Amino acid sequence: MPASEAHAPTAYIVDLAGLTDPMPRTEGELAAALQTMEMVPVDEYRTVVGPAERAERLAAELGRPDLQMRARLILADVLRRDGDMVESSRIAHEILAAAIERGDDYLRARCHHLLAYFFRHIGDSADALSHAVQCVARTHDDVPARIRARHLSVLAATLQQSGSRDEARRRFQEALDIATATGDSEMQLQILNNLAYTEYQNRDSGAANAHIAQMRAVQARAGVTLNASYLDTIARVEMMSGRYAEAEATLRPVLDESAGHLLADADSLGECLLTVAEVQRLRGDVVAAQITLDRTVRVCQERGLASARARARDEQAQLYAATGRYREAYEEHRRFHNDTMALQSAQREARARALQAVFETEEARRESVRFRELAQRDALTGLYNRRYIDEQLAGLLERAASDRAPLAAALIDLDHFKRVNDTCSHATGDAVLQQVAMLLEAAAPGPAVAARLGGEEFLLILPDTDADAAVRHCERLREAIARHAWGPVTGGLPVTASIGVTCAAAGQTTSSALLAQADRNLYAAKRTGRNRVVADPG
Repeated sequence: MPASEAHAPTAYIVDLAGLTDPMPRTEGELAAALQTMEMVPVDEYRTVVGPAERAERLAAELGRPDLQMRARLILADVLRRDGDMVESSRIAHEILAAAIERGDDYLRARCHHLLAYFFRHIGDSADALSHAVQCVARTHDDVPARIRARHLSVLAATLQQSGSRDEARRRFQEALDIATATGDSEMQLQILNNLAYTEYQNRDSGAANAHIAQMRAVQARAGVTLNASYLDTIARVEMMSGRYAEAEATLRPVLDESAGHLLADADSLGECLLTVAEVQRLRGDVVAAQITLDRTVRVCQERGLASARARARDEQAQLYAATGRYREAYEEHRRFHNDTMALQSAQREARARALQAVFETEEARRESVRFRELAQRDALTGLYNRRYIDEQLAGLLERAASDRAPLAAALIDLDHFKRVNDTCSHATGDAVLQQVAMLLEAAAPGPAVAARLGGEEFLLILPDTDADAAVRHCERLREAIARHAWGPVTGGLPVTASIGVTCAAAGQTTSSALLAQADRNLYAAKRTGRNRVVADPG
């Protein structure tokens, strides 16, 4: 059975006691606890729900949105494994947008990991591959080995689904090398199972058997019991090789009524029963095959396994044909065809609903970003507004201090602007403000920020700019405003600007102190004749 994340024996033990009561209380302890949850063995994935919920609350209390998002992604992964792909992908889309804005590659990789699964689930190979590639590209060498191996595995499985078999093998092998080097038997078994099933699908008996032998070796070394998914893969490879008795013996433990601990998920028993029925038919024991197939049908009906139930009809048709009951075989094959068409239709509808939900989530996110952007923009000029400066200037100063880089600020005020409104009109005044804004944007390349603070007052923030460079920059801006062709707009009234500029060496100041000093210099420029630039003394 294919198992890109099949439930494996617990060979990698994780102690969750420290994640429940008491929870970690420092940021470092919380980050370590989250990493433990991110690497929990697949068959223990539900054990992280309570700890992850508590970790999310604690991260919020500590003011660590990155750790809060990591906790939410852990919960989204639980949703994915439980089958709620839509909600899982909605969370991943939302966090991906924030991770891109923050430049957080680890969060981006975890989001792409979930989204690759989602798009594989709905059959969109192109988007699945795009997310899988981004997942691996954003996974750096300092990421824990188990997570790197998982990310490579999802890329390999997606490549296989896309038809790139050689590249899929290469990626699976990279993941296997990581798991082997770290002695991670769970990951080794998972990857080897994928490789074996891939070669089974490719009808390469030799390669498939080689991987099965490796699985058995890992099993013996780790002292674990293989679950139903892995045993089904082994049995199918043995069946492909004509070793029917071995295949049936391989799956015999799963057929025991007390073998619930071997079942990876609700589908596992149905899949294994189908394999056994096929093996029994191929070795000629049609009575045993019919008994097994009848049990398969009962299990499918009890557990709602529509896909396995449809394939049971196909196996029943082949069993009828093997005993010469061709009319019954034909009728059963027709039912198989009808069930398959109905199943495919239901799957298409489910995929369409899932895509619509993702589309609506993405549209909502874009609208949220758009409205947030509008709230930070001045309606008349399109420049950033005071609200944006209040929210962002402190962060710009912190980065400057961290990088030990200078940051300059310039307050620009239009001279005698009231005369333009009174002599011409307020519409003319608005046109002047809009054209000054265009000149200001042209003077704010790269990381510079241009804003309108209100009325005729503007602000220019110049990161990585020392005092002398800032003065030169502002002189060019002052001259550009004074020389602009204002005649068609103001009818001959001149438009000039006074500018007060200041610089914080290595970002060593506060937002309010920076703006207050720029305002003092602006006042000096106006007091000494206007249409000039005044900087800090000395």
